[in-house]
Amino acid sequence: MSRLKESERLYEVLKRPLITEKSTNAISRGQYTFEVLKDATKIEIKKAVEQLFPGRKVKEVKTIYMPSHEKRRGTKYGRTQSSKKAIVTVIGEPIEEIAGA
Repeated sequence: MSRLKESERLYEVLKRPLITEKSTNAISRGQYTFEVLKDATKIEIKKAVEQLFPGRKVKEVKTIYMPSHEKRRGTKYGRTQSSKKAIVTVIGEPIEEIAGA
């Protein structure tokens, strides 16, 4: 039963790919950037990428915590949400779904 819950969690670990100019340039080196759950570990991120994109092997996972910061709109102040992102280095074929090739 716990095995099923673990595989369900892996589908939720990766929230979305982050597409920026810097991350687009890193695709040529086989690095892809994802927004992930705040409590996701590197091992979970590696398993999630290998499960969602079969035929690719993850070489390295780097994680970065992105703290919230203050924003202002007119006279109202607020804070953005904190998040976590992962830079995943993949061996094998590029991931076309993200690269847009």
